[in-house]
Amino acid sequence: MNRHTIAALAASVSMTAFAAQAAEVELRLSHWVPATHPAQTMGMEPWAESIKQASNGRIEITLFPAQQLGAAPDHYDMARDGIVDIAYVNPGYQAGRFPIYSLAEIPFQATNAKEGAKALHEWYDPIAETEMKDVYFCLINPHDPGTMHSKTPIRVPADVKGKNIRPAHATMARFVSQLGGASVQVPAPEAREAIAKGTADAMTFPWNSIYIFGIDSEVKYHLDMPFYLSSQMLLINKDTYNGLAPEDKKVIDDHCTPEWSQKFSTGWADNEASGRQKMIDSGVHELYKPTDAEVQLWRDAAAPLIDSWKADVTKAGGDPEKIYADFVAALERNNSRY
Repeated sequence: MNRHTIAALAASVSMTAFAAQAAEVELRLSHWVPATHPAQTMGMEPWAESIKQASNGRIEITLFPAQQLGAAPDHYDMARDGIVDIAYVNPGYQAGRFPIYSLAEIPFQATNAKEGAKALHEWYDPIAETEMKDVYFCLINPHDPGTMHSKTPIRVPADVKGKNIRPAHATMARFVSQLGGASVQVPAPEAREAIAKGTADAMTFPWNSIYIFGIDSEVKYHLDMPFYLSSQMLLINKDTYNGLAPEDKKVIDDHCTPEWSQKFSTGWADNEASGRQKMIDSGVHELYKPTDAEVQLWRDAAAPLIDSWKADVTKAGGDPEKIYADFVAALERNNSRY
């Protein structure tokens, strides 16, 4: 056997090994934040890599960031219709479509995004079977509690009156309207343009995303209190999931758990929290910490949202008292109740 034959055999063995390692299932995951956003780098990428490892390379997930495959509000339908295999969905981008889940968007419910993610998953998993029956529910990814960021100071609810506010989701839009403000409803990737062009005077956003989306030069005043959550989800096309081999379904199931919701959310939560200190250190941002009495004003102003939510759930055929009690119990069980 000469050296050319040996080289050819070695190449053949190498190609065979490569083919054995090639993915048998290739899935597309679409989202709408920048590729550098911690939701991708600290959430989606480790999650996808863990799935690849757990499946011995059989499942490969390719990420498509920044609305490459569709606009942010369209992602639920993209998962439902099979335009993508997996979609990163903000349910609050479509007012009234998911009335039960909107409970998670009401201010002063959850104190944090880490244990809060696990709590939300435990609470919503059985509900998703009916409210999001078109897709396979995988996990929940809330950001660290966000707050109000504005061009001029907003310190108490009365300060919202007459202002144009970019809300995080439909529930916050309802809250803004209750306070006498006007909602400028655009998804996160379009928030900077709304502020920069003067379409909006203020916005609700988590702390470090102000920097990630380049909004730090547009808003200098910040309400220094944990206010609300905006929760994203990973949802999977049902045909994609049902078409998996049993061993691959198990891998996906093992990565769609309350524990994975918490793990997926932890890096982003820490990153968002860091933005607050960055603003303090900058010397150009003013953070206003409301007094206890002022916090109570905000809480009292938000209280009617619970009654509105209960009415919406009743219309949808649900039992709001039981659903709310289960929600509170999940938060308390996971040390994340406000």
